[in-house]
Amino acid sequence: MLDRTTTRPGATRAEGRATPTGRAAAQRGTGVLRRLRSRFVTGGHERGDVPGWVLVTLMTAGLVVTLWAVAGPRLAEVFEDSLSSVQGPGN
Repeated sequence: MLDRTTTRPGATRAEGRATPTGRAAAQRGTGVLRRLRSRFVTGGHERGDVPGWVLVTLMTAGLVVTLWAVAGPRLAEVFEDSLSSVQGPGN
């Protein structure tokens, strides 16, 4: 018979508790305490790899500088030509 308070069919109430018990709960609790303790000891600052957004920002800036150096004069010429070809109102 299926007991609706259990997590799997056929399990008794003692076997199918949804809340962790025993060694697993103790290990999870230790992990939580360890993370909290490390956060307070290190001041909450993450250490390790550079975040992805920093790398994306630096690489984008590098591409912009490179393109500007290579194609800057031509881009300025295209911009000036396009502005000179636009006529004002009434012309």
